Amino acid sequence: MSTTTTSIEGYKLGKVIIEGKTKQVYDLPEQPGLCLLLSKDRITAGDGVKAHDLAGKAEISNTTNGQVFRLLNEAGIRTAYVKHCGAKAFIARKCQMIPIEWVTRRLATGSFLKRNVGVPEGYRFSPPKQETFFKDDANHDPQWSEEQIVSAKFELNGLVIGQDEVDIMRRTTLLVFEILERAWQTKNCALIDMKVEFGVCDDGNIVLADIIDSDSWRLWPAGDKRLMVDKQVYRNLASVTASDLDTVKRNFIWVAEQLADIVPKKDHLVVVLMGSASDTSHSEKIATSCRSLGLNVELRVSSAHKGPEETLRIVREYESVMSNLIFVAVAGRSNGLGPVVSGSTNYPVINCPPVKSDNMQVDVWSSLNLPSGLGCATVLYPEAAALHAATILGLGNFMVWSKLRVKALNNFITLKKADKELRGVRNA
Repeated sequence: MSTTTTSIEGYKLGKVIIEGKTKQVYDLPEQPGLCLLLSKDRITAGDGVKAHDLAGKAEISNTTNGQVFRLLNEAGIRTAYVKHCGAKAFIARKCQMIPIEWVTRRLATGSFLKRNVGVPEGYRFSPPKQETFFKDDANHDPQWSEEQIVSAKFELNGLVIGQDEVDIMRRTTLLVFEILERAWQTKNCALIDMKVEFGVCDDGNIVLADIIDSDSWRLWPAGDKRLMVDKQVYRNLASVTASDLDTVKRNFIWVAEQLADIVPKKDHLVVVLMGSASDTSHSEKIATSCRSLGLNVELRVSSAHKGPEETLRIVREYESVMSNLIFVAVAGRSNGLGPVVSGSTNYPVINCPPVKSDNMQVDVWSSLNLPSGLGCATVLYPEAAALHAATILGLGNFMVWSKLRVKALNNFITLKKADKELRGVRNA
């Protein structure tokens, strides 16, 4: 970028907040709370000891980063990323960066082998191995323990980084890796390891920040190290020719192209069949919970007792056009709807009867005491029906799976924050 550039895509640039080896971060004076990250046509390794200009890298990096963060945002991960801004830049929430690099490893390779002599390359970590490094180029980013991070008492935007914050970052880092690992599996690529960083926004919340691109991970197509398409190809070069740089660039372009359509299609449907229109309120709660998990949902009314032919016609209608299909049966009193549907289809059926406290034991029995040969599940609460449907659909859709995991992560974070706020001895 020319030093005379004053705006990008209509955003007026302020002062440079910080400049790194491969990016510049600009203040946006007309957009309080936001900043602009501009990538450079530059590739480096070894704390900048090896460095080359690489025409087009900024645009490729920005494209890759945007695709990754939009995927994570859709899953529900809390990030600083806001939106794409031109070919080489993006808008992000302004935050103070925590000077710790979080590394997650599925297979042992690279520097891990040098620091852990005797571990064979390819050793599989289950769960993934997590390591932390203090960002300090002068000392080659030394590895730090969690105890060192807590003892450093970093204070950023009023938040002191303690054990609670470390726990939140550890859990979030692991989930980010597992989401991207599952995403890359759909492209027959193995995510070997990756690094991420966090920042603290002005509201005191920790968010995933910085950039995630082909500099951030090891990626092996078909799980074969010889086919690597990440920056390790550049790191491994004893000398660098123009042809070598072209190879690195082609690899980076390939990664960006694979990410372009990596988010799975929403080719599923949850059909909520209610036995009566009086069950609409209960069914709408199921639908709301389904949508919060990224599930397509449709509500229908049909009674297996009063109109069995119509019920089966509706089931056949959906079977003829959908392959990822789940039926949720909402029927009180004598629930014939769920068992009839279950006995007439090979798709999953979930009973969620609209029982009331005064007749729960009687009404729920018809959903539980099924004839032999039927396998429909029964849950009592609308959210549970949606969660059960998402669990089934998540087996073949990593985004649905991711939303379930993010929901669990958010529950963990909420409990952590509540405990932090209330803990402490209250003297008599």
